Amino acid sequence: MSAAPTGTVSKDGTVTLSGTYRCSALSGVGPVFVSSTVRAGEVRQGIGGTAATCDGVEHTWVNQDKPVHGAPVAPGPAEVEATLVHLDTRSGLPMPRIIVTDRHEIELRPAKG
Repeated sequence: MSAAPTGTVSKDGTVTLSGTYRCSALSGVGPVFVSSTVRAGEVRQGIGGTAATCDGVEHTWVNQDKPVHGAPVAPGPAEVEATLVHLDTRSGLPMPRIIVTDRHEIELRPAKG
């Protein structure tokens, strides 16, 4: 699981983060997602989620969202956290189980176009 060292911010404030992940078939029932957050300054914002395929092969992920709470995210240094989460539904209630997390500093650049 890794997040790319750069992300983008469009003129309307939409943040795009990406990276790669690999996971094997899981025991249990339920979907797996790549969730991501970005922290710029004191504000931490969730940036979308992507369904993951756990087949042992490396896959890319791209999450995109326009933060709606707090200050808008601007280009510049930021911290990204990308997490591979299994929602285990064996008990009937989806229980999140973190498989792996990657957290590090990145550079948010203005999106082209």
